[in-house]
Amino acid sequence: MIFETHAHYDDRAFDKDRVDLLKSLPENGIGAVVNAGSSLSSIETIRELTKQYSYVYGAVGIHPCDTGDLTEERFAWLKKQCADEKIVAVGEIGLDYHWNDPHPEIQKTWFVRQLLMAQEVHLPVIIHSREAANDTLTIMRENHAERSGGVIHCFSYSVEMAAEFLKMDYYFGIGGVVTFENAKKLKEAVRYIPTERILLETDSPYLAPAPYRGKRNSSLYLPYIAEEIGRIKGMTAAEVIRCTEENAVRLFGVTCVC
Repeated sequence: MIFETHAHYDDRAFDKDRVDLLKSLPENGIGAVVNAGSSLSSIETIRELTKQYSYVYGAVGIHPCDTGDLTEERFAWLKKQCADEKIVAVGEIGLDYHWNDPHPEIQKTWFVRQLLMAQEVHLPVIIHSREAANDTLTIMRENHAERSGGVIHCFSYSVEMAAEFLKMDYYFGIGGVVTFENAKKLKEAVRYIPTERILLETDSPYLAPAPYRGKRNSSLYLPYIAEEIGRIKGMTAAEVIRCTEENAVRLFGVTCVC
């Protein structure tokens, strides 16, 4: 079964057909989904989804672009959510300098706090890093991110940067971008990264793979990603699916339940 390690089914893009889509996943070979948190408001919806569907798990964390909403009181509430048995990670957390809002120093402060929280609650992290490779790596090193372990979501950096994250035994979330013709740097990184460190993800509803680029994404498109990874690494799509499922089970401590 396919293990989808990063989706956002709490997003409004799924308001019209969320139930039907989620119910259809098992019959289409999707055995587990990790729905990643991004904002404070998303977390309540995520927890409800994990209760409604046995194969949906959650991650709680605040996306760097939403860290301006955090306070000490809200952070304490966030930490309490980690005790839920269906919460399997802290994320997505990290740095995003593309929009540069809120200020990078605010992003850094809450990135560190959430990294340390993950270590306290013994959960892996899901890290978002956009145009912030060096600061992300520095913060991870200084705060011993290897203690929690985790995944670099939507990895988009160079082979050299992949090597640095591998030193901390991190996994790499590979999604629809790898199917784009112009994604040469990512394809090179995928060729370099050991298969045992690759996870399948979509970031739904964003970043749909070819031939659906520009449209709403969903876990149903994961086979296209597996096929491209297989082409790059000289494997069948079935082998990629099996290996990435094993990797996800190892990281998150849960199995495909369908």
